[in-house]
Amino acid sequence: MLKNGKKRLFCLLLSVCFTVNILVFMMPAEVMAAPDVSTPSFVVMEASTGQTICEKDADTRRSPASITKIMTLLIVFEHLHNGRIKLEDLVTTSAYAKSMGGSQVFLEEGETQTLDTMIKCIAVASGNDASVAVAEYIAGSEGEFVKLMNEKAESLGMKNTHFEDCCGLTDSDNHYTSAEDVAIMSRELITKYPEIFDYTGIWMEDIEHHTTQGTSTFTLSSTNKLLKQYEWATGLKTGSTSKALYCLSATANKDGMQLIAVVMAAPDNKTRFQDAITLLNYGYSVSNMYTDENKDALPPQKVHGGVEEQVNLTYEGAFHYLDTAGNNLSEMEKEISLPEVIEAPVTEGDAVGEAVYKLNGNRIGSVSILAAKTVEEAGYLDYLYQIWKKYLVS
Repeated sequence: MLKNGKKRLFCLLLSVCFTVNILVFMMPAEVMAAPDVSTPSFVVMEASTGQTICEKDADTRRSPASITKIMTLLIVFEHLHNGRIKLEDLVTTSAYAKSMGGSQVFLEEGETQTLDTMIKCIAVASGNDASVAVAEYIAGSEGEFVKLMNEKAESLGMKNTHFEDCCGLTDSDNHYTSAEDVAIMSRELITKYPEIFDYTGIWMEDIEHHTTQGTSTFTLSSTNKLLKQYEWATGLKTGSTSKALYCLSATANKDGMQLIAVVMAAPDNKTRFQDAITLLNYGYSVSNMYTDENKDALPPQKVHGGVEEQVNLTYEGAFHYLDTAGNNLSEMEKEISLPEVIEAPVTEGDAVGEAVYKLNGNRIGSVSILAAKTVEEAGYLDYLYQIWKKYLVS
């Protein structure tokens, strides 16, 4: 009996071990854990999809210091694209703007610079004086400009953000954001207004001060040392105060893939850059991008009850999918889903179908298929005209 019992126990253990081995063999390879860095709050995001690759304590509200200026620049470029302001506009420095401490480009009261130069002062040298001067130019006062910043943050879904100034100099507890929210506003800036890289990629450039005391040259030096330390670096913004410690929103472009690595409250200047490099390298090592530009032709769509019998179609845009699990993206499947006929009226831009993307049999995303023009609903005379055309053809 004892021998039989031991035999059964041995067989049971052998069966369990065999089953575990089979399960381990069948499991997909794990994505390596996010790297261990000193920064307490970080996030790595792919820009085109907005997908988070890795994060740590990304929702904690922290003082942002000068990475506040990412939102300032976003508001500036939004106004540029709306035609409300131009790069050639002259911006005058007020006494209040001149009084800003911290990082500055030493603008004098009454001094004028083009908006283009002011953007360089903000993006390259992190000038607090330039930030306030531009805020006053756009909104009349820094306070009114900050309202625009908070409204934009809310519209972007930045749930852990509130701004009190436009440059991050304040030590108010009511001026805060999170690593995730910084990534969100960074993504909005670089994807909608990629010309920002014309400024954030500058390492050093001279500007001229023209004041009542005469003309002098001032050299703007980038606060973002990553530009010299990381070959794929493109920007974006640094920040540091005694309260915020050392912060950075780092952007990079490697082989067409744009990543954003945000680090907040790093213990020292060197660590924030080294941690950003570590995080960016990790992001690139685990990421593989699938892109379909959707340039292929689509068949015309039949229209019932319209002044025209069919309408041409177009894709809403390209499809991007970021894979971090090691899947074979060459096995991606694309299916066009369209109805047999659509009812008039049809308005240009209406979604009438979709392109569905599947990987390993699972739906992973889609792109809407739109009507390329408007087709009005046919009236009595339209039907007579259609009958007449068919009669002539026959």
